[in-house]
Amino acid sequence: MTTPDVFIERIGWSVGPVRRTVEESEAAGLVWSSSSALREAGFAFHHISGPETTAYTLARDAVAPMRDGLGDIGMILYSTCIPANANVGSEERFRETQDVKHLMDFPASHLQDELGLDRARVLGISQQACTGLLGALSLARSLLLTEPEIRRALCLTSDRFPPGARYEQSYNLISDGAAAAVVSLEPSAYRLVAAHGITNGALARASDEEAAGTFFAVGHRVITETIARAGLAIGDVAWCVMQNMNRQAMEILARLLRYDPARMVAPTQSEIAHVISGDNLINLERMDAAGTVRPGDRVLLFMAGYGLNWQCVVLEKREEALGRSR
Repeated sequence: MTTPDVFIERIGWSVGPVRRTVEESEAAGLVWSSSSALREAGFAFHHISGPETTAYTLARDAVAPMRDGLGDIGMILYSTCIPANANVGSEERFRETQDVKHLMDFPASHLQDELGLDRARVLGISQQACTGLLGALSLARSLLLTEPEIRRALCLTSDRFPPGARYEQSYNLISDGAAAAVVSLEPSAYRLVAAHGITNGALARASDEEAAGTFFAVGHRVITETIARAGLAIGDVAWCVMQNMNRQAMEILARLLRYDPARMVAPTQSEIAHVISGDNLINLERMDAAGTVRPGDRVLLFMAGYGLNWQCVVLEKREEALGRSR
């Protein structure tokens, strides 16, 4: 028997409502690097949360416009990079009452109820850092292929930095935001061809310099291993859709892969910066809307994150239109 195909059919996203230039954030003490260094790296703006914006608010904003097209979702895979964002309860109430239920109020359950997805089971993912959404796509693929009662899954990531945080990590400018995708057994816009990841826990406490030093070697490895799983060579990949990261790092990785750097792209980098786990799919949605990705194109999504984790997904564009929420 042949293995059924799995597809991505819809993408939605949201970012924090407060838009700042790198100069404004430098003046406000929100970053470590100078604004000129951030612009040289390819960043111009980022988005942060106002006082009323929570990680759950961002998640709801990313998914709510997709509501009419969600259909019969059997699983919600809800990914967070910052553990505190996996709880919508109150630490203050916990301190007042000493009742840990206030630390176990889970956003995925609230989202399931708010969207009326009564049949959907919930699975939280919180230890894959910035790679969490790609990890959710990989896990959704496995679940759809092994549990016949699940035909469609909602994969979601949402994070916001806490008040007082610096919006820069490993020399990359950060935005608060969320992104979501529907993974389905029904033929739709993108076939999910292969997924793969690598974790090096020995580097869990790596400094920014150490993280940058390992980025290229392991990034090269996870990309080559993923395209091999897809039965492809690097020349078969039409686009490498990257996380919104330092532009010079993308160029170095392209040279190591012997890949055309013009096809290693992050089209929303200057506009929205690094949306923690979400900018792979945000970039793909932007490219799809512009008609950049053509039917038959193989597209690789790559993300690296703390932990240290690296993950990749290979997609193939089909004739169907990609549903979107923006």
